[in-house]
Amino acid sequence: MEYILLSLSFILIIAGLLGSILPLLPGAPLSWFGLLLLYLTPSIEINYWILGFTLVLTLLIVLLDYVIPAQGTKRFGGSKYGIWGTNIGLVVGLIAPIPFGFILGPFVGALLGELLFDSKNIQRAFKAATGSFIGFLTSTFIQFVIGIIFLGIYLQIVIKHWDVFF
Repeated sequence: MEYILLSLSFILIIAGLLGSILPLLPGAPLSWFGLLLLYLTPSIEINYWILGFTLVLTLLIVLLDYVIPAQGTKRFGGSKYGIWGTNIGLVVGLIAPIPFGFILGPFVGALLGELLFDSKNIQRAFKAATGSFIGFLTSTFIQFVIGIIFLGIYLQIVIKHWDVFF
């Protein structure tokens, strides 16, 4: 049972790390559930402080994941079309077989979204797309850093209990 929980928790941590980049997976929540499963392993004593702190951090990241790109778009004069375009462009960029599609997709999507909103003002659309893109990159970077931190916590706990598992 311990090895099953250990394996599932590792899979969730890695899925959370991937989810920080892929829009279809909830990065921080998956990583947090990975930590929770690790602490549910009978050989590891539950540390409520770490679980509580990481849960609050996870909830904050989930909230910021929606706020940061919207604020980036809004600060640069964009609309909801730009935000939707960013998200759609990210998905298309991940699927498209072009290099760095996951980076180009959100920008192009935000630009097209803003042009759908107001096709006459190309300069404003470009500026809003830049804001949406910067917000997306900021949010992705924060999620990735949190995923790395959760992976570090996971590895520290496993190494600390290495003799129990192996």
